[in-house]
Amino acid sequence: MKPVSLDGIDRRIIAQLQADAALSNAELAERVGSSPASVWRRVRSLEAAGVLGPAVRLVDPEAVGCSVNVFCNVRVSSHAREVRGPFEDFVRSRQEIVECHSMSGEWDYLLRIVVADVADYERFLMRVLLDHPAVGGAASHFALSQTKYTTALPV
Repeated sequence: MKPVSLDGIDRRIIAQLQADAALSNAELAERVGSSPASVWRRVRSLEAAGVLGPAVRLVDPEAVGCSVNVFCNVRVSSHAREVRGPFEDFVRSRQEIVECHSMSGEWDYLLRIVVADVADYERFLMRVLLDHPAVGGAASHFALSQTKYTTALPV
């Protein structure tokens, strides 16, 4: 996707919606200094262009018993499409894996896995991830604390 041309009002709309997607159209218009009708058209245009995706609510991981954050480097057994494709399908199917990035360097993928506790992660690692035929190796790194987390992009 090629970058979309954004003016100052578009950027303010995006920044406000990244901070609070539950804003009413009238509140959003007031915050960005435009009319509700204009803001409504701009939001629809940003959605149509793929700039704005679906509105979601962020969940506190500890409140739902998912307090262990693990970053797992994965090496695949082969870089052939017939190996990578099924592995990426597997990743998309697992709710414990909340992020997956294809990487350059020593490791092929970086996964962020969220689980209830260390025993839960061990079960997932030993009985699920390492049993996948595409996985040639893995290294786990447990997050001790979170200094910063945001989903907002700098616009």
